[in-house]
Amino acid sequence: MPSIAKAGVGCTRGQPVDSGAAMEFELSEDQVALQDAARDLLDGYASPERVRAHLASDAPRDEAVWSAMVEQGWLGVAVPEGEGGLGLGWVEAAVLLEEAGRHVAPVPLLGALVAIDALRSTAWAPSLVTGERQGCVAWSPRPLAGAGGTLTGTPEPVAGAATADVAAVVTPDGVWAVDLASAGRPAVEPSMDATQALSWLRLDGTPAEQVGGESDARRVLDCAAVAASAELLGGAARVLEMTAQYAKDRVQFGQPIGSFQAVKHRCADMVVDVEGMRSVAWYGAWALAADDPDASTAASSAKVWCGDAAKRVMASGLQVHGGIGFTWEHDLHLFMKRSQLDQVAFGDAAYHRERLAGFLRDKVAAGQSVI
Repeated sequence: MPSIAKAGVGCTRGQPVDSGAAMEFELSEDQVALQDAARDLLDGYASPERVRAHLASDAPRDEAVWSAMVEQGWLGVAVPEGEGGLGLGWVEAAVLLEEAGRHVAPVPLLGALVAIDALRSTAWAPSLVTGERQGCVAWSPRPLAGAGGTLTGTPEPVAGAATADVAAVVTPDGVWAVDLASAGRPAVEPSMDATQALSWLRLDGTPAEQVGGESDARRVLDCAAVAASAELLGGAARVLEMTAQYAKDRVQFGQPIGSFQAVKHRCADMVVDVEGMRSVAWYGAWALAADDPDASTAASSAKVWCGDAAKRVMASGLQVHGGIGFTWEHDLHLFMKRSQLDQVAFGDAAYHRERLAGFLRDKVAAGQSVI
């Protein structure tokens, strides 16, 4: 699985081995092949023209893109073969999510993958992996009221709930499964990013089955943070490419604007940010796949860096593009809107800084090293 090394420790099929090498952040040949295949698929099914066509429709998801992903087995990428999945892991899931972010694919892939991880021990799992049913994740940073197998409260806005059959409701104290086919799917609400159908899942004595405790809730939040970081990486990397190309093509005063020092500095800063995003997002995915003891720290670190860095990348991309970057006709706004959604989904950078501080306090209290 991950061929990413942590401080000189490589990873083969998810098991650490002694490599004697410096820290490496590279995908294996199989992972690169998966990345190329995913990009080829989305180049056809989620081209800018097709994404814009979806924006003009009232559909909550692009059924052609969704069907193609299901057919390729994307939903089971991090599920063992014995459970009907591809038997890969969260590094491969991050590869797919990075490409989804790169294409602003109008499907709820992120929520579906995290929901499958959250509900793997339930009867919902087989149909979610095959795509017969769709799951979503409703996250609340605070506990929800519950009594007698019910939940009451309103989680954060949920992507994909309008087409989902089951919601994995995640709070700090546990994970619950809510049958949306029975309870009723919520309506799509107006939102900035029209490529993702957002809904309010208002629970009012809604039947819910508890399927996990605090440790399970922590695992789901880790997966969601890494997944959002991977999408942020994909979008930021694409904006970097668009901006660099525009800086080469746009001519002012008889020369490309990319030759001006101020523009060079902007683009250089974007490269630093994107490469930093790549390191922390892939490391977070590796930590999940390898069940690393510091997986939660890695996941929150990824969300903090990717959230902040994506904001800077989008701002620089907009500055370099100038007036054209503000228009509906240019694709830049698609990436900015998806980035703003992913930045706040499952906790923004400030939330995850507080979460990291809590982990460090626990280590200090236990007399452990924080390095």
